[in-house]
Amino acid sequence: MINVTEPHLPDKVKYQAYVDRIYKAKRLTNNGPLVEELRQRLEKHLKVKNLLLVTNGTIAIQIALKLLGSKKVLTTPFSFVATASAPSWEGCDVEFSDINLSTFNIDPVEILKKVKANSEIDCVLPVHVFGNPCEISEIEKIQEIYGFNIIYDAAHAFDVIYREQSVLSYGDISTISFHATKLFHSVEGGALIIKDDELFKKAKALINFGYDGGEIISIGINAKMSEFHAAMGLCVLDDIDFIKSKREELFFEYKKKLSSKLSYQDFCIDGSNNFSYFPVVFSDPCILLKVIKALNEENIFPRRYFYPSLSDICYLNYGDFKNSEFLSERILCLPIYPSLELDQQNKIIKIVNDCLI
Repeated sequence: MINVTEPHLPDKVKYQAYVDRIYKAKRLTNNGPLVEELRQRLEKHLKVKNLLLVTNGTIAIQIALKLLGSKKVLTTPFSFVATASAPSWEGCDVEFSDINLSTFNIDPVEILKKVKANSEIDCVLPVHVFGNPCEISEIEKIQEIYGFNIIYDAAHAFDVIYREQSVLSYGDISTISFHATKLFHSVEGGALIIKDDELFKKAKALINFGYDGGEIISIGINAKMSEFHAAMGLCVLDDIDFIKSKREELFFEYKKKLSSKLSYQDFCIDGSNNFSYFPVVFSDPCILLKVIKALNEENIFPRRYFYPSLSDICYLNYGDFKNSEFLSERILCLPIYPSLELDQQNKIIKIVNDCLI
C-alpha cells in the first residue's frame, strides 16, 4: 500500500536512549527536561524566540485565540478543517475570505474587502497552504490600517523562510503542527511562536491549568507536551535535513515527468519551499476522480487536500467562495515521503499520465 504520506520513523536505538532517560528521571510530563531540550533546539534551528510546545496544532490555534481575546475571526475556506473548527470551538464567529487561485492562499484583496465591510473582525487567521508563504507584507499593510490581530496557521510551514527569516516569526502569533504526517513531527504535538514577551508568559500558564509556578494566575487547560513526544521530536529533528532532501528529490521528479496538462501552485518569490506536499490541479473534477480510481485500484491512496471547501461544511456554511470551491474540486495531493521508492513513484506518474491521454 502507498499512502499520501508515511511518518518518518527515526532510529529505534536512538529513541530508546531517550526513553531510558525518561525512565531514569521518572518524569513523564509537566514540562520535563526533554520538552525543554526540544524547545531550545527548535528555537535555535528555526531562529525564532518564544516558542511554546503544546499537545497539537489545533490546540495551538485555540490557545492563540484565547491569548488575543479574539471574537470574530476571518480565515480561509481552503484549509484543513481545524483552521475553522478551532475558532468555532472557542466560541468565535468565523467568517471566510476567498483565496487566490494561483497561490492557494487567502487573497489580501478579499481580506481588505471583508475588514472594510465588517469592523468587528478582530483577528485574521491566514494559512501558509502547503508551506507556501502568504502575501505577508500585503496583509501587514491592511493590519496597520484596521488594527486586527494576525495568527498565522503555519501547520505546513516547518523550515519555510520568508524574506530571509523563518515564516514563523511573522504575525502576532504563528502556530504549527507536529503531527505524525508533517515534515517534522513528534507523533502528536504543535507549537506557538509568540511575538510579545508578556503574552508568551501568559501562554505558559494557559497550557498548564493557569499555573505560574505554584500560583493560579488565570484560567487554563492542560495542553502540555509529554516527555515521550518530545523524545520523538528530538530524534526526528536530527534527521530533518535527510527528510527534506529526499522530499525535494521526489518533488522535482514529479515535476519533470508528470503530464503538462496538470497545473501547480505558484510559490511566493520571497519564500522557500519545504517540499512537504505535492499538490496537482486537474482541469476537470471528472478527470480527478478517474485518476483516484485508477490509483486506488493499484493500492495507491492520494488525498484530496482540501476537500470539500470549508464553506461547504454544515456548521461552517457561510456563503459561496468560488475560488476555494473550484480548487477543492480539482486538487489532489500525490504521495511524497522519504521512503517512497523511485519505482513506486514512477508507477504513480505512469497511472496519472495515462489517465490524461
